Amino acid sequence: METLTPAKIKPVVEIDVLESLDIRVGTIETVNDVEKSNKLIKLTVNFGDHTRQILAGIKQERKNSEEIVGRQALFVVNLAPKKMAGEISQGMLFDIGYTDGITPVLAVPERPVPNGVRAE
Repeated sequence: METLTPAKIKPVVEIDVLESLDIRVGTIETVNDVEKSNKLIKLTVNFGDHTRQILAGIKQERKNSEEIVGRQALFVVNLAPKKMAGEISQGMLFDIGYTDGITPVLAVPERPVPNGVRAE
């Protein structure tokens, strides 16, 4: 396991700030390269009642990005769509470790749950 000196805790926020985020579980159905980017991959994610295209900057973090196909993970689904490298992202993948400089891992539920279930 990698070692880490934890970063300082961010400033305190009110609960309504956290409650404004819509965090849901989705299953990654496909993974494709974003040709105009060295960092981004394009995920097609199933949220139960719909699918979304979500771009994630994890291309260089994995030898084989296909290894996450079929995996459930946490996503923020109420961010404004954002254009990156000529593609539109309709959310954000949660991963653990990138900001702290360690090899990132997906934030995943401990067991399978229905796609679209909310994290609280």
